[in-house]
Formats: sequence, structure tokens, C-alpha cells
Amino acid sequence: MTNPATAKPWTRPHDWAEVVLGVVAVLSPLWMDTNNAAMWTMIVLGALIALDGLASLAVPGQVYSEGIQILLGVLMVISPWVLTYTEFTGISWSSWIIGALTVIAGAAAFPVAQAAHRSGSGMAGQH
Repeated sequence: MTNPATAKPWTRPHDWAEVVLGVVAVLSPLWMDTNNAAMWTMIVLGALIALDGLASLAVPGQVYSEGIQILLGVLMVISPWVLTYTEFTGISWSSWIIGALTVIAGAAAFPVAQAAHRSGSGMAGQH
């Protein structure tokens, strides 16, 4: 049985964590040494993480949204190597930590979103 609080919009802590992680990623180039690739990676992926977290908060039964969150987290983790900004230690560690925490939050929210979807509390998938 789904906890009613987890199926209620704007109440899931996993999704709030995703929003906060996204905002931190977007703002991190303000206080860390970076290059263009790192800056835009953090801004774009951070904004997508925050927006997807907001979408999950608004409609808790969107199972695919948690999958997107996991994918965005993985992209954040691999970006320092793929976009070759590992020489910027601070922003690289931010990418790795924010990415890993995003994957964890998305994975933790996945079964909660599935339960909300199955119970019909989430609007996603209703016809």
C-alpha cells in the first residue's frame, strides 16, 4: 500500500533533494574555478535535474521521470572525464558528488513513483 504522503504532490523528499541538487549544480560555477565545458555542463544538467525534480513533485506517479533523473545523474558523474575538465578539482568533485546523489535520489524514488502510479494517485498513465 502506498503511503498517502508519497503520492501527494509537492511532498516527496526524494524529489525535493533532486531540486536542491540541481540548483546547487547550476550555482556551483559561481564559487568554483571552471572552464566553459564545466560551467555549461553544470548549468544545463543542473537545470534539467531541478526541472525534472519539480515535475516529479507536481505529478508523483511519473515513473519515467525517476529514470530520467538517474540518467542525468550518470551524465553528471561521467562529464568531468568525457568533457575533460578533471584538472578543475572542485567542479569535478561537485559533478561526481551531485551526480552520485542524483542517481541515489532517483533510484530511491523509483519504487515510490511506481507505487503512486499503480495506486492511481499519480496522474501519469491515467487515461
